[in-house]
Amino acid sequence: MATATNRVLRVALRGDSILTHPRFNKGTAFTHSERKAFGLTGRLPHRVNTLEEQCQRAYDQLSVRTEPIRKNTFMQSLKDQNWVLYYGLLSRHLKELIPIIYTPTQGDAIANYSHLFRRSEGLYLTFPEQDAMEEDFLELTKGRDIQLFVVTDSEAILGIGDQGVGGIGIATAKSAIYTLLGGMDPSKTLPVVLDVGTDNQQLLNDPLYVGWPNRRIRGKAYDRFVDQFVQLVRKHYPHSLLHFEDFGVGNAQRLLDIYRHKHSVFNDDVQGTGAVTLAAMMSAVGVTKSKLSQQRYVVYGAGTAGLGITKQLRDGIMSIDQLSREDANKRFFLLDRYGLVKESLGPTKIREALREYVRPDAEWEGVPTNEKGEIGLLDLVKKVKPTVLIGCSTHAGAFTEDVVREMAKGTERPIIFPLSNPSRLVEVDPKLANDWTNGKALMATGSPFPPCKMPNGKDYEIAECNNALIYPGLGYGAMVTQARTLSDTMIIAGARRLAALSPALKDPDNALLPDFSEARQINTEVAIAVAEQAIAEGSAGVDWDREEVRDRIAEKQWIPEYPDFIYDAAHGEGRV
Repeated sequence: MATATNRVLRVALRGDSILTHPRFNKGTAFTHSERKAFGLTGRLPHRVNTLEEQCQRAYDQLSVRTEPIRKNTFMQSLKDQNWVLYYGLLSRHLKELIPIIYTPTQGDAIANYSHLFRRSEGLYLTFPEQDAMEEDFLELTKGRDIQLFVVTDSEAILGIGDQGVGGIGIATAKSAIYTLLGGMDPSKTLPVVLDVGTDNQQLLNDPLYVGWPNRRIRGKAYDRFVDQFVQLVRKHYPHSLLHFEDFGVGNAQRLLDIYRHKHSVFNDDVQGTGAVTLAAMMSAVGVTKSKLSQQRYVVYGAGTAGLGITKQLRDGIMSIDQLSREDANKRFFLLDRYGLVKESLGPTKIREALREYVRPDAEWEGVPTNEKGEIGLLDLVKKVKPTVLIGCSTHAGAFTEDVVREMAKGTERPIIFPLSNPSRLVEVDPKLANDWTNGKALMATGSPFPPCKMPNGKDYEIAECNNALIYPGLGYGAMVTQARTLSDTMIIAGARRLAALSPALKDPDNALLPDFSEARQINTEVAIAVAEQAIAEGSAGVDWDREEVRDRIAEKQWIPEYPDFIYDAAHGEGRV
């Protein structure tokens, strides 16, 4: 609730009203003078606890719960009671608890949302109630300085697909990560679910499903509904950041393209995944003393994430190595469920978003195909001799021993990024890739994996290509400068700053990305880089010099500490 420059807060609530408000509740940390001023003396036991003592008690309570989903519901309950304690506990046990409140455990919570439901959190906008959308929007946002909207339509949640109204859980989790790692004030964030129905038959058949029990709306009606929401954000909060999350493959890139030049818009599945992968790739080419533009990239899985990674790497090549778009595109070979994306697949098998990466048929004369004329991964690797192999397919084990050994024949330090989540769906276990390349592979994964043994006996730390290393900083840098858009150059500036912090640049046997335990500090550096770029390119809405960005961000970041409260019924926070 505090910032570095705001340690005192005037509050208008008293008694049960302040104890039941998670933004203002301190529980047993209210001082004796605050208890008297706010009518709490008889409502609390005598002893005043420090935040550290409260965190210890909460951690002890959490630890007796053994199942991850029970830990998740405990943390959700804690957030409903006391924001400072919730974020204080998370910050003290970051690596342990991020998988509880975020992927993978949050996926289970979302899948069971209707059965775990206790209280609402965020804004629920439902298709049949669209005539009242502005009224509902203003009812929840009136009097609030919303700086971040995280919105989902729940069609492609965390690798588990269409989850209907339960997708609000990913919006709340992403918002929490913005606060925890980016420093966003939680009172200025709003998770939103656009309930346009669901095609998940299990949910439609569930009598306890709390969302709109209807088949998913698509086409022009869907577009109008989404646009109605976006225009409300633009109208009432023109300087906010709008984060799109877990939209389906047919909408994610399309909606980003529609709105990114009209508002400060970000899609983590497209841009965040791409940005953190670009940072890891810059670290890898730093180790090999080569350039992004000198690599041959095979991307296995051309969905939202795979295409987002490809575009971000392509943009990095254009920006950093000064290649044309056409020349940069030629460095990429994409595979989807029809094999290599090439001309002869025809228009029905090639999505519009993939067209600039289609390979000419003339390149593949003599390359073996299956009975449908499709080229598979191993034959592509033999032909292309890639230096980079990226997996975003959720096809477990796709990078076989034959594929990895064949790749290693053509490059001294194979760069292998099996990024699919969760870990059971990874394209290759890093230990196997390490063994098959005699310890020469430079690796990053989408889920955490233990270190691998190098031939020299040293441990090789596997970098976790986790979006949370970068997206909170990208978003915060755009938000804090009130940038009109979150441009490609701002994203690349953030990725370059993350890459510059790579441990591998000091020792090539170290991880390509910083450890996740440093995520808060890392995201602050990313935010500074993004803000500096926004100012440099003239898109910032604040009148700052680049030299003062670091101090300004340090002043404004929210920190999980209790400020001192002064009771002020007339002008304090929380008054209705």
